[in-house]
Formats: sequence, structure tokens, C-alpha cells
Amino acid sequence: MQPVISADSHISEIEDCFKQIDPAFEDRRPRQIFDEKRGAVLEISDLGIKIPMGIICTAGRKPEDFGKAVDWDELHPAGHDPKERLKVQDEEGVAAELLYPSLGMVLCNHPDVDFKKACFEAYNRWLAEFCETDTKRLIGVAMISMRSPEEALAELRNVHAQGFRAVMLPGDPEVEDYDHACYDDFWAACVDLNMPVGFHILTTKDGIMERVRGSKLVHQIVTVRGIQNIILMMILGGVFDRHPKLNVVCVESDAGWVPHFKFRMDHAYERHRFHLPTEKLQKEPSSYFDSNIYVTFQDDYSVKHVQTGLNMERVMWATDFPHSDGTYPHSRDVIENVTEGMTEEDKLKLVYGNAAKLYGLS
Repeated sequence: MQPVISADSHISEIEDCFKQIDPAFEDRRPRQIFDEKRGAVLEISDLGIKIPMGIICTAGRKPEDFGKAVDWDELHPAGHDPKERLKVQDEEGVAAELLYPSLGMVLCNHPDVDFKKACFEAYNRWLAEFCETDTKRLIGVAMISMRSPEEALAELRNVHAQGFRAVMLPGDPEVEDYDHACYDDFWAACVDLNMPVGFHILTTKDGIMERVRGSKLVHQIVTVRGIQNIILMMILGGVFDRHPKLNVVCVESDAGWVPHFKFRMDHAYERHRFHLPTEKLQKEPSSYFDSNIYVTFQDDYSVKHVQTGLNMERVMWATDFPHSDGTYPHSRDVIENVTEGMTEEDKLKLVYGNAAKLYGLS
């Protein structure tokens, strides 16, 4: 069985993930409780926030049961137990996983940046220990709070020293925006340390906090907008002219939209940059997408229909385990579906080679 790498999997946080928090925040750290309506939740009591982990982390349950309240002992243990996680990897022939948070995505939008930083640092300590169980197969992605460019640079160096190979940033930094020159030292360090930067859906207010029309289901569908907005801002802001070796990953954002997205950027830049001022770029915008941006997807079958519009060396498959959009326990069937008609070379790149090269796993 051809081994595969999941470029986007998740931890299902329990309260122990934050046990090593700065003592100043001990009374506020997330706690496990059972809510009659929402089941297993992590609660931040002084802010009235309850994150329904039982609804988010649904591995092993049918879609029609996703909304049912389940207790903590009903969640798949592989979400937080590294030995159980390796068993799931063996079950599906997964050689390695890039591990992103679950609660951590929501915390990216937390209004108290000091509390957010304390949670991120505690989680990173826990995750480093989790991954020590098998550093070749459990590849943690550290979180950085982005309180300031200078502090973010120090955090980047710290998590690199902890052994992390990649970082996830909040969709919205606290100072300026990511295309501002004040982040140039940070981006340069990401390149020097060979640390790819991930932007995950649900970590930005764009796409989830905005007004949407129609049913609540619309909120689930539009989540990729926030990631698209970040990429637009960074490309048109000249970030990749200044840092041509910077690698940015659009995580869990699918990939079938990319060809049209590239067209819209090129069209706007060609026709409208004269009356809608923007950075003067060295290349057409789509070129930066092909050279600097990676995308991950799980079951986006549209990918096989738009291959000619993609850089097939920058598209990566993922399980999204243990989330409700995940492929477990049918990952192999999903892979066969989404890669139908592809050459063996392209298929291997998608499910293994691209992630192995980006994260130094080969």
C-alpha cells in the first residue's frame, strides 16, 4: 500500500493541553465540561466561551450524528493520545501527519491577545511532547500569537528550537497587516529557518464573522474566503517580491478554486491597477501563487478537473482527522476518487511527495 502524508490533520484538545500555561492565567485556562445541549465542550468561563469539541471532532461517527451531544469519553482517543494516533495512521497507511489545533483555530480570534499568547505557548509545549512519541510521523505545527512583529520573531525562533517544522498564524495580526514592511524580518526568518507558514480556515474574521445570506449552512461553505483574502493581500502587497522563497500554505481551503482565483488576480492587475493603486509587482500575480502558495484539500473532487490550472507540485492531500470534514475511515477510497484519471506521478505528488519535500519528511 502506497504510504501517504496528511498535510492537514488535527489535535482534539483536552484541558491537559493547557496545563503548562503561564501561572498568571491558570484560573482562566480552558476546562473540560459536559453541556447538556452541546456535549463535550472546552469552556473559558470568564469570557463565556464554550467550544463544542464533540461536534467539531467527530471521527468514527456518521454525518447524521454529528450534531448529537456526546461526552468526552465518546470522542476518538487518537485526537489527543499519540499512541492511539499512530494506530489510526497504521490503519489507513498514513506515513505522517501535519498536526494543527482545533480549539486553537477559534482562539486565533480571541479578543484578549495576552490570554491567547499564554494558551498558544502552553499548547506548543504539550504538542512538542506529543510529537516526541514519533518525530517522523507526528509533525506538530506550532501556533504564534502575533502580538507584535518583534515578539513574533522571537516566538518563531523559540518554536523552531523546540523542534517544530512549521507554524500557524492567526488570520489577523495585532499590528498592521501581513503585507506591511514591519513583518519583513519575520518572513525572512521563516525562510532562513525553513519554516513554512500555514493559514488555516476559521482563524480569521473574514468569511466566518461577516454577514452571509441564507441558511446557517452557508457559514460552513464560505469559510475559505478568509484564506483567499490573506493570499490576495500578501501577493498584491508585494510580500513575495521581497521574500521570493517564502512558502505559505492555505490549509483546509480546497484547491479547485485556484485557477479562477489566479485569473481574477491577473485580470484585475492588468486592467485596474492604474486607477486602483496597488504595489508594482515584478511578475503577474498568478505567478506568485504558483511559486509561493500551497493548498491542502481532503475530498475536493474538482481538483482532478482543473489540473492544468494548478501547479501540481503545490497541492497536498489531507485527512483532516478527527474533524467532521475528515476522510477517516475511508481515506483510501477518497484518494482514489479525487485522483481518478491523474498520472501516477501527479497522484504521488498530491498524496505524498509535495508534503514530504515541503516539510523535509522524505
